[in-house]
Amino acid sequence: MRADIVPGATFPDYELTDHTKIRRKLSEMQGIDPMILILSRGSFCPKDHQQHLELAANYSKIAVAYTRVVTISTDNILEANEFRDEVGAQWTFLSDAGRHVQKDLDIQEYTDPHHDPMIPHTLVLKPGLVIHSIYNGYWFWGRPSFEDLWRDLREATREIRQDWDISTPELRAAWDAGDQSRFYPYRSKPN
Repeated sequence: MRADIVPGATFPDYELTDHTKIRRKLSEMQGIDPMILILSRGSFCPKDHQQHLELAANYSKIAVAYTRVVTISTDNILEANEFRDEVGAQWTFLSDAGRHVQKDLDIQEYTDPHHDPMIPHTLVLKPGLVIHSIYNGYWFWGRPSFEDLWRDLREATREIRQDWDISTPELRAAWDAGDQSRFYPYRSKPN
């Protein structure tokens, strides 16, 4: 992984084609929410299947927590769509068949010249594509469990949500005064 891809840095705002053939930018997909970004080896990998099955099984918790999930792989669009269907994922899969992300991040898995995948990584991103945590998943145990992601997302959300603790007198006073700008989704109450 490139030396500048570390916690606290901003992840590149890649624009790739999704499983429905629409071009998508990571920042637009993320919006104001945290994001789990999986840089995947691809549909051929049983380790990736297991990781994605665990995420799919917990997706209702992820969604209700206003958290986005995106998978990027070197699969072509058809393979990405099939992989998404196989694991029952409800989130966006992006195709990097041209290996632009792989090359830019310097994560070519050189031990598999046949598939030429990315070294798998999972990142937790705060809004603005700010990196909170990075997991190197070349070995399966290097990938985050759902419990690891839950802990990371709790920490990240606590940092980014102004209304994490709504029991503070300041937040109650703001609400009572009609100022909802510090409450999710962070916009003022219309007059």
